[in-house]
Formats: sequence, C-alpha cells, structure tokens
Amino acid sequence: MAEMVNEVSVPNIPIEPPAPVPAAGHCRWVVCGLLFFAATVNYIDRQVIGLLKPTLQAELHWNEIDYSNIVFAFQVAYAAGLLLVGRVMDWLGTRRGFSLSVFLWSLAAMAHALVRSVFGFGAARFALGWGESGSFPASIKAVAEWFPKKERALATGIFNSGTNLGAIVAPLVVPWLTLKYGWPAAFVATGAIGLVWIVLWLAVYRTPEKHTTVTAAELAYIRSDPGESAVPIKGRQLIRHRQMWAFAIGKFLTDPVWWLYLFWLPDFLYRNHHVNLQGMILPLIVIYNAATVGSVAGGWLSSALIRRGWSVNKGRKTAMLVCALCVVPIVLASRVSGLWPAVALIGLATAAHQGWSANIFTTASDMFPRRAIGSVVGFGGMAGAVGGMLIAKVVGYLLEWTGSYFLVFLMSGSAYLIALLSIHVLAPKLSPVEFEAA
Repeated sequence: MAEMVNEVSVPNIPIEPPAPVPAAGHCRWVVCGLLFFAATVNYIDRQVIGLLKPTLQAELHWNEIDYSNIVFAFQVAYAAGLLLVGRVMDWLGTRRGFSLSVFLWSLAAMAHALVRSVFGFGAARFALGWGESGSFPASIKAVAEWFPKKERALATGIFNSGTNLGAIVAPLVVPWLTLKYGWPAAFVATGAIGLVWIVLWLAVYRTPEKHTTVTAAELAYIRSDPGESAVPIKGRQLIRHRQMWAFAIGKFLTDPVWWLYLFWLPDFLYRNHHVNLQGMILPLIVIYNAATVGSVAGGWLSSALIRRGWSVNKGRKTAMLVCALCVVPIVLASRVSGLWPAVALIGLATAAHQGWSANIFTTASDMFPRRAIGSVVGFGGMAGAVGGMLIAKVVGYLLEWTGSYFLVFLMSGSAYLIALLSIHVLAPKLSPVEFEAA
C-alpha cells in the first residue's frame, strides 16, 4: 500500500533544480546605484537650460525659434553621437567608454557659462549632446553585463529613475544658484558634478568576472541565462533584422515626448500659469517624483508578470500598453483651468513615459545578445534623437504661430499607442535574434 501511495503522490510534487539565490550578493545593485547617479547628473546638466529659458530669453533677447535652434543643435549632436557611440562602447568597454562620455559632457555643460550668443549656446549644446549620447548605451550595456534577463527591466527602471531625480534636483539648485551668483554659475556648478562621478566609477566598476568582491553565488546568478557567443556582430547584420527597427521606431516616436517635457515644461508653466523661476520648483518636483515612481513601477510590472510565468513578450507589452494608455489624458493639459490639474495630468504622463522607457530599453536585451547591446541601444537612441530634432522645430514654430500647447500635447498623447502597434507588427514575439558566426 505504501508503495502505491508513493507511486501516486510523487508525480504530483513538482521537482525543479534549485535556482540561484539572488540574495547571494549585492554588487550588481552597487553598479545599478552608480548608473542611477550617472542618470541623475545627466539630467541635471540637460535640464538647466530649460529652467533658465525665461531668464535667458529676457537677458539675451531670444525668440521661440532661436531657442528651438539651440535645442535642435543638441539633438543633432545627440543623434549623430548615438549612431557611433554604441560601437565605441562595445569597442572600449563600459568602464572606459562611459568615463570618456561623462568627461566630455561635463566640460561642455560648464562651457555654457562662457557664451552669450545664440550661436555660442548652440555650440555648447552641440558638445553637450555629443557627450551625453554615451549615457544610455553604456548604462544598458552595464545592466546586460551585470543582471540576468529577469531583473533587467527592474534594474533599468531603477537607474532610469535617476533622470527624474536629476529633473527634481535641478529646479531646487538652479534658481538658487542663479539668484545668488548669476546664471553662469548654475552651468559651472552642475557641470562639475560629473567629474566626481568619474572618480567613483573608475574606482568601482569592473565586469562581474573581474570584480574582486563578487561572490561565486552572485556571479552564477548573473550568468544564469544561457551562454552567448563572443563573436563580434557587425552593424549591417543588425539592421537587417525587424527587431532592430521595432526598437528604433518605438524610440523615434516616444523619445521626443520626453524631450518636450525636459526643454519646454518650465515654459508651459510660465506661459499658461504665470509661474516664475522660484514658483515652478514645487510643480516640477511633483511631476518628476511621479516620473520616478513610474520608472520603477513600470520596470517592476513587467518583471513581476514574467516571474508569474508570463512570457517575456506578453509581460513587456502588457506593461507598455498600460503606460501608453496612461499618457493619453495629457491631451487635456493645456485646456484644464488651474495649475494643479495640469500638473496632475503631466505627472501621470511623465510617470507613464518612464515606465514605458524602462520596458522599451529592456526589449533591446530581450532580443539581442550582450555583445550587441551598445550598438542596438545607440541606433535606437539615434532614432529617438532624430525624432527630438523634429519636435524641437515643430514645437518652436507651433508656439511662435499659435501660442498654444494644445497641438503639442495632442501629438504626445497619441505617440505611445502608435509606437506599441509598430513594435508589435515588427516584433510580434520579441524573439531573440540569432547570428551566424562571422
């Protein structure tokens, strides 16, 4: 009888090999913290000119088209840099490549203090865009090096939330620096923070295999995904695949919306609600705190669904659909009366964008091997920057001609659903790309 019971009961007990224990080490989260710090510095430097737009326009006599040309110069350099920087990151490695990128953009940020003309600011923004183009390809590559696939969306969401902290810190410190020391000091002080980050990065960052404090258990967990070939992948091999274009088109359609928030949100608050440099601190803090929550929540949602047994494809796209739907109400932001209803709508949209961003970045590592991540993210970022170039000119002319943000927010509200449809058509299963040996 006992033998019969055993024969019946044993098959009902699921027997699985023991999984690696994530708690075996924490080095990967230290790396994630450094990436978070880099994203924070990146967006502090990027946000300064948007905060100072009313001040600079009044002092240097810019019109809306002048300002759009300065933003356009940044986007041109950012797009051109992203076209090349992915290959540079794959060639130099994450440690050296990221250090070089931050060094270049920190010098460019401080150089804004030396110029006074539209051309001079355009040149400084061009240099800033060229340096900052390395940030996200390097960060996504570092996540692919340090995290297994099941944790990458969460890690990406966490480091990407540093962009929101940067956008919160900037309105806290830039008005104070400007009022006490003048606007050039704001550029110098914020630009210098990147030099501190470089010292920390060079002291801490190594690949997991070369890191002296990574335990064997944590290394096994990091490398728990199936092994990959080390054969280099050429650019022409990448662009032949629909997955590459799915990622790039998704970035092209949605990245410009974030550029819009970054460079024009202070102007919207000033133009529509008469909020001055000091008065916009609290609204911007609320908006970008919401974005921080959205970044982590969006990454957590897809990771949680995948841990529950959902496929990577279903988990990622469900999270992206939720985010896309949450952006739609922003079409009402320029029509509502009162500052705080507008802030609530924009805060929801920025939160949804960052949740979307955490997931679309992670689709690159879902579909492509680690050795190609820098190139893939660079190409997609270039597409997003080209979209940002276009929106910079469109917004400049729309505001000059109509004085209204309605059409601008209408474009923003529809972009994500169109992007998700495009991604699904081109990559219906987010299937990993297989490359033949060169």
